[in-house]
Amino acid sequence: MPKMKTHKGTAKRFRRTGTGKIMRAKAFKSHILTKKSPKRIRGFRKEAVLSPADVKTVSTRMGK
Repeated sequence: MPKMKTHKGTAKRFRRTGTGKIMRAKAFKSHILTKKSPKRIRGFRKEAVLSPADVKTVSTRMGK
């Protein structure tokens, strides 16, 4: 059976840490920033750990 190919869209959006967690970017940072507080916008810069419900799907698409 051939090797699984990495889904390139997924590979660009997620990264795996040294301990094996999957990190994702936060949403709501792209536009209409005037009504969002500076503190809230700063929080969008940080990465977040992927939800446990999505780990299996994303890791399969990343090629384990």
